[in-house]
Amino acid sequence: MAERHTGRVLLVTPGGDEPREVYTVPGVAGPEGPESGWEGGLMGLAVSPRYEDDGRVYAYLTTEDDNRVVRFRLGGAEPEVVFDGIAGNRYHDGGRIAFGPDGMLYVATGDAGRPALAQDPDSPNGKILRLTPEGEPAPGNPTAGSPVYSLGHRNVQGLAWDDEGRLFATEFGQDAFDEVNLIEPGRDYGWPEVEGDGGAGVGRFTDPLLTWTPDEASPSGAAVLDDTLYVAALRGERLWAVPLDAGAPGEPTALLRGRYGRLRTVEVAPDGALWVTTSNTDGRGDVRAGDDRILRFEVG
Repeated sequence: MAERHTGRVLLVTPGGDEPREVYTVPGVAGPEGPESGWEGGLMGLAVSPRYEDDGRVYAYLTTEDDNRVVRFRLGGAEPEVVFDGIAGNRYHDGGRIAFGPDGMLYVATGDAGRPALAQDPDSPNGKILRLTPEGEPAPGNPTAGSPVYSLGHRNVQGLAWDDEGRLFATEFGQDAFDEVNLIEPGRDYGWPEVEGDGGAGVGRFTDPLLTWTPDEASPSGAAVLDDTLYVAALRGERLWAVPLDAGAPGEPTALLRGRYGRLRTVEVAPDGALWVTTSNTDGRGDVRAGDDRILRFEVG
């Protein structure tokens, strides 16, 4: 687990023991506290799919100069830069990273408050990047030698694959619509030309699978379990459950609505339950007793 403002990496065990600090990522830039509204910091973590052999953990962080991906081994070693030069800003820093079923590293970036970057194929901002574990453009990317896997994104917050290898991404809209997108290589998802539906009619954009208003969602983390896509909602203060049929969404159901406040991340736990994190001490939520915390939630 990553702490955004401190740069600490905590080890959380399924038995409910107290989290234990195992690393602090150096160079994390950000405010002294969450009241500033700063969205940067230590944003995402991913464990190497070969962890038993290489012992590596990957992190996406905001520095004084940019957003970047680094990797390190627990125990105090200095991190190694994997990919840098992603423009940063007070807002729209993206930050979710995950290894896909193909063993490649997927990196979700924001537009850094500069919407035109999302349509610039030479910019890493407003994109989903696909990299080798060493940080090089992955073989088979839509454009050879480019890390860009998809473009036209405002601020992707969640990445999740189903059992068929389909990639779903959650995305913050601006004022009208938040999105769940089915990500396919080389597709343009429309930002800033289109928010929500309507891009397909233009001819070169791909419409989202689902849209919500920001009051209903402000979607962050995502996970797939048993043919259901779960989406943690910040402003919406709920966990959305979206049934999937061959990648197509059914009618979403709102779970945990208003019970725990802002929900940022959802992950499948080792025992098949869901772990859901709250995000009420980020300066935008109502702090409740015990915040912030990890919840264990059984489904089915």
